[in-house]
Amino acid sequence: MRAKQWRQGLVTGVLLLVAFWLGSLIWGLVGKAEIAISQAHDTKAQYDALETRKQKLENNLATLATPLGRDAAIRTAFGVAKPGEEVIVVVPPQTASTTPPVPWWRRVLDWF
Repeated sequence: MRAKQWRQGLVTGVLLLVAFWLGSLIWGLVGKAEIAISQAHDTKAQYDALETRKQKLENNLATLATPLGRDAAIRTAFGVAKPGEEVIVVVPPQTASTTPPVPWWRRVLDWF
């Protein structure tokens, strides 16, 4: 009878150890799955950013394929103009003095 109880205790102990071992393996897999999902989202965001950049570059290339687009790019990059064109410089208006001159009698009263 005692041997049977001892064997049942040993089997129960081994099963508990196996259960803890499997639980730790599952816990590790869950952590790895979370990391993989996070990296998948990051990779998707990078892919979307690259696709947006690719589309913008393709649009720029399509614009540069036209004579008008090349002309605009050269004007922007090098600041050149066609013969006969002039540069217009926009200057902001001068600000008027907001403080009126102080009368002589006010200066005298301020002195006292």
